[in-house]
Amino acid sequence: MINTTSIFVFSLSGFSATVNYRVTLFSLTLLCYCLILVVNVSLILIIILDQNLHEPMYIFLCNLCINGLYGTAGFYPKFIFDLMSDIHVISYVGCFLQIFVIYSYATIDFSILALMAYDRYVAICRPLEYHSVMSVRRTTVLVFLSWLVPLVCEIMVVTLTSMLKLCGSNIQKLYCENWSVVKLACSTTTANNIVGLIVISFYCVHVLFIVYSYVRLVKSALKSREGRRKFMQTCVPHLLCLFNVTAALLFDVMYSRYGSASVLQSVKNFMAIQFLVMPPILNPIIYGLILTKIRYRMITLCVMAGQRFKSTCKL
Repeated sequence: MINTTSIFVFSLSGFSATVNYRVTLFSLTLLCYCLILVVNVSLILIIILDQNLHEPMYIFLCNLCINGLYGTAGFYPKFIFDLMSDIHVISYVGCFLQIFVIYSYATIDFSILALMAYDRYVAICRPLEYHSVMSVRRTTVLVFLSWLVPLVCEIMVVTLTSMLKLCGSNIQKLYCENWSVVKLACSTTTANNIVGLIVISFYCVHVLFIVYSYVRLVKSALKSREGRRKFMQTCVPHLLCLFNVTAALLFDVMYSRYGSASVLQSVKNFMAIQFLVMPPILNPIIYGLILTKIRYRMITLCVMAGQRFKSTCKL
């Protein structure tokens, strides 16, 4: 029997399905990660440098992009390296660090999306109270809590998992995932199951809160043309991002726990990385295209860059 004292590395068997396509996958993954870096960093800089965008909604959006960079940093560098490697392993400590980063990224995403729903609810349903409710101080506290609470939750989850005695070291995924490690345990996992259920329930409440906020928003928006305009301009991109994140994460969580072993490994891999690929790319693009202030600022910067390039070429 293997116990925790003799496990120094975990093997990632998910890469067995990538051997014949490693160059293609390496190129696509590198391109995807570069795109994630460019679109998220661009949006972060636009919001930070433009004083007109220093409003709660854009501050929350900036944090959403920062979280996207944080989460993908825990996956892509290791994944890109493994695609071109013949040995697919990760150290014991590295595995738990990856679990912490990826899981906290996912839960922080939901926390920020809940804040954005609350912000839109106050802006449209209680417009006269907006500046007093969403003050600078309250916005700062809410942003701080949207990072602190998920990080504390994931510290508890990872700590409990690290205390398990393991009877194996083979993870059937492309990255370290908590449930995959828990399934390797030869000791009781009751505490892990209970804490996991509590954390999942806690973030299901986030989703219910967001849905409730948008039911109220829709009712309020239908009463006036101005309300409908605000809803279409600022709430539609948020709903698209929420659907994007929820669908991708639910896809992975449900399959990790209840998926069939007969499914092809390539299909498993595709399902497992959805929430690490789609939301970090689509979220900033959706907001950049739909939100007027950001779109205008991006067009202005592009025009200025084009003019400078032309003037440089003439010289």
